[in-house]
Amino acid sequence: MSIKDKLSEHFEIEDACRHYLESVIDGISDPVMIIDDGYNIQLMNEAAQKSLEHHLIADIEHPKCYEVSHHRSVPCDGLKHPCPLKKVMETKKSISVMHDHLDSEGKARSVELTISPLSDRDEKFIGLMEVARDITHDIEIKEKLKKQKDITQYQAHHDTLTGLSNRTLFVDRLGQSIKKAYRSESKVAVLFIDLDNFKEINDSFGHSFGDEVLKAVTRRFLAIIRRTDTLARIGGDEFAMMIDDELKDSAVVIDIVHEMMQIMREPFVIEHHSLYVTLSIGISLYPEDAAVADILLKNADAAMHRSKEEGRNTYQFYTEDMTEKAFERIVMETSLREALDAEEFIVHYQPQINAETEMLVGMEALVRWEHKSMGLISPAKFIHLAEETGLIVDLDRQVMRAAMRQVSAWYAEGLDPGILALNLAMKQLQQEDFIPMLEAMIQETGCKAKWLELEVTEGKIMKRPEQAIETLRKISDLGILLAIDDFGTGYSSLAYLKRLPIDKLKIDRSFLIDVPHDEDDVAIVRAVIALATSMNMSMIAEGVETAQQRDFLLQNGCSDIQGYFYARPMPAEKMTTLLRERSATGSKRSF
Repeated sequence: MSIKDKLSEHFEIEDACRHYLESVIDGISDPVMIIDDGYNIQLMNEAAQKSLEHHLIADIEHPKCYEVSHHRSVPCDGLKHPCPLKKVMETKKSISVMHDHLDSEGKARSVELTISPLSDRDEKFIGLMEVARDITHDIEIKEKLKKQKDITQYQAHHDTLTGLSNRTLFVDRLGQSIKKAYRSESKVAVLFIDLDNFKEINDSFGHSFGDEVLKAVTRRFLAIIRRTDTLARIGGDEFAMMIDDELKDSAVVIDIVHEMMQIMREPFVIEHHSLYVTLSIGISLYPEDAAVADILLKNADAAMHRSKEEGRNTYQFYTEDMTEKAFERIVMETSLREALDAEEFIVHYQPQINAETEMLVGMEALVRWEHKSMGLISPAKFIHLAEETGLIVDLDRQVMRAAMRQVSAWYAEGLDPGILALNLAMKQLQQEDFIPMLEAMIQETGCKAKWLELEVTEGKIMKRPEQAIETLRKISDLGILLAIDDFGTGYSSLAYLKRLPIDKLKIDRSFLIDVPHDEDDVAIVRAVIALATSMNMSMIAEGVETAQQRDFLLQNGCSDIQGYFYARPMPAEKMTTLLRERSATGSKRSF
């Protein structure tokens, strides 16, 4: 056979193969393109040819894949139009990807591309086959089904009227919170809330009116609950609320209950009718009242019914003694506010002595509550409550003003009370007007800054060290001394400690109780003394009650002492008498 005949036969075979391939790919309903490494389309089926936009193709005889698929004049590239063909050319492996294509009307279509490498009989890469399947409709159906499923799921777990969680979802979340509380050794509180006399509202105005009341009540509840709390409508006019967020103190629960009852004092105006709604609330606590979600909710429900029995518009804990404690707290808080208005708080003064010379170096002002019926109340019973309610700011300022006036009076009389140490609450430091207030109080009382020392608790400073540093520096700039109270109990960072403008460390009494017999306490006290010495700070030990404790402190370099060994806190009148006696006799032994 001649060369010409062989070539002719070769071309006939090639045409036959091409025709066969065309017939195969034309039988595929999805667009198929055979593409070379220059992005030229060597072959395409009828489905692909239908998508051709001739006016967008530079050379209709040699169209580019990106001209056909994306109506672009340059190859696909970047994050918006990544080119999967490149990856197949590099790896020689098939891939399937999702791609966004624009149709002839410019509408985005979701296309699943399957790209496979093509090779000759010698395994040499000769091009790619791209199959494009439009899955836009499939995706739309899936999204529609997902939305329907989400709606069904939502309806199964939420109240249709208020949009709140329903009982099923509430119990599930309560169970999860109980597990978390178990791990963190914290509490969970459940409030069962019932609207008083709601049946009368429905009977008088109709159920649609009652529904509007329920929605209005829900809005008020949602306005005050914290992000971490869960509110649910259990059914009818009954709601439930879960309080966790690593709850440690049931006092937080009482505050929230009070706020819920407070917001009900304003009338609801619905369809031109004005009406008042009150609440009966039952409270149960994990782990005290139950360890299972269903039982905890059931116990809160039982406590709510007891609130109804008590006359409504009130609340009850499931455990009776908790209810008694809650009401005691209410009474105490009310009395505390009244005492501030009546200025029932008085100041006692505890001397601070230099144990080497036994001379008075100063005194600490300590608040006492002189209650009109209960007598003198220890700060241990009301300071914590004052801090929780925010009343500590007003209380601190009353004490500061009274003590500064007294010290000014002593100095004016020619007496020498030394430095006045005043305790300063962290909330006081956080007040924007604190520095101007302090300056005005110094001016008003005639008390000189050099006579003052403000004591701040170590643990409270470390909660917001940066803010504390800024305010303490301003105080120091006024010429007022600064001391860290209860040092050694707050786990303070030495990095922060050296940045604080502190003049004195006050060794906490808890480290001195067993000194000098307890080796650990001895080591701690020595370490604090060494730290204060190395940082050029003065120091004082509080709670000293025995001669052994005093001698140990003296032997280890701490001479300033405060405690029952020398004197208990005393009212201003007694302190005045002692200062006058000291002044008159000139005795070095002050107490």
